[in-house]
Amino acid sequence: MIVWIRTFQLGIKNLLLHPMRSMLTMLGILIGVFSVITLLAIGDGISEQAQKQIEDLGAENIMIRTIKPPSEAGANFREIKMYGITRAEQRLIERTIPTIKNVIPIRELPMKFSYQGNPNVKPIDGRLVGCTSDYQSVNRLEMARGHFLTPREVERKLPVCVIAGVLADKLFPSEDPIKKQIFMPEKGQFYEIVGVLKYRDATAAIGGSLAAQDFSYDVYIPITAMESRMGDQEVKRASGSFSVDHFELSQLTVQVADIKNIQEISDLVKNTLLRDKPLRQDFAIIVPYELIKRAEATRQVFLIFLAVIAGISLLVGGIGIMNIMLATVTERTREIGIRRALGAKQGDIVRQFLVETVVLSIFGGIIGIVLGCLATFLVVPIRDRLAYFRPDIFEGLPPEIQNMTPNIVLMSVPISFGISVAVGIVFGLYPAIRAAKMDPIEALRHE
Repeated sequence: MIVWIRTFQLGIKNLLLHPMRSMLTMLGILIGVFSVITLLAIGDGISEQAQKQIEDLGAENIMIRTIKPPSEAGANFREIKMYGITRAEQRLIERTIPTIKNVIPIRELPMKFSYQGNPNVKPIDGRLVGCTSDYQSVNRLEMARGHFLTPREVERKLPVCVIAGVLADKLFPSEDPIKKQIFMPEKGQFYEIVGVLKYRDATAAIGGSLAAQDFSYDVYIPITAMESRMGDQEVKRASGSFSVDHFELSQLTVQVADIKNIQEISDLVKNTLLRDKPLRQDFAIIVPYELIKRAEATRQVFLIFLAVIAGISLLVGGIGIMNIMLATVTERTREIGIRRALGAKQGDIVRQFLVETVVLSIFGGIIGIVLGCLATFLVVPIRDRLAYFRPDIFEGLPPEIQNMTPNIVLMSVPISFGISVAVGIVFGLYPAIRAAKMDPIEALRHE
């Protein structure tokens, strides 16, 4: 034990004789450990944000979206296009699949909103959502003021609405919007505001079936009021021609009683919708539970990929250590000869050079861990600075990056440190053995 302590002291002393060289040698290990911790933290933060957006859809939900068929995409002269999920199909699903807990119908329309009490504010483009009272819990919407749509308001088809917080701030910058009336110029209709929502992050697009959703400019009304006051047809006019889109529901959210049966129920829903029209292409089924499992698998692959990239930095650092130690062996040839002449064994020489490389690796690993942990706390301020000074670039980033917070992967700390020490031993072993095998007489003759 005393021999190891003395060897350790001698190793530190030799390293301190050349501080600049020691720092540069240690730099490769430092950067490698720093890269492992930082890249894994950022990667885990992005993956977690993406997975959270899928989880927000509800693991126990099956979403059936109306899709405009490709053949119907063009707006032809005086053409009526009928497509999508119908209320009759909603009732059929509720009646024929007993393991379903709830079915929530949704209809969405692009709309302009204004407040006639403030003529200085121009109509704002947003999204009108016809829904039931269950929509709030399914989409995890939180109230800032007032209340969400109640079953009574939906049943009685009342002209009331709940608006998003951002839209409320735009239309009512200095007034309380509760009990005020929002106006829809395109429909010529007024709706009384009964609630204002808190801000809700946008969701990313999922495949080709579910587009990205921004909740900032939403207005929610009873779906029964939308049906009775607006009907199911949307007329689009352009250059002397017009087309009519006829669809009843934009989405059905099916809540299952037992998540274990979700894939089976999804297949039953699909077969029910295809029963009379097996070739129809006007709907898509999204199962968030399957997406969550897929996202978790992708997350693991993503982290492994980043770890491999960062691990290459450690490998380069190890090669740097070996190169420097080989040069050190040549430089200290006479010293090695003197030690061998005074009775030092080959094992003593190996131990001396190996201790020096391990000390470099340990200190490089420790400093890399500290810098890596500190860097993760700097990512969010840097992101916020980018959003403030270059909003054009920031807005172009995916929502997962815009809302990402790095998460230090706890296993990355001991693993990266252990690899740094292992790299020091592996890449320091060859120079140490080479030094130990020197002929003492030839070493003493070395100038």
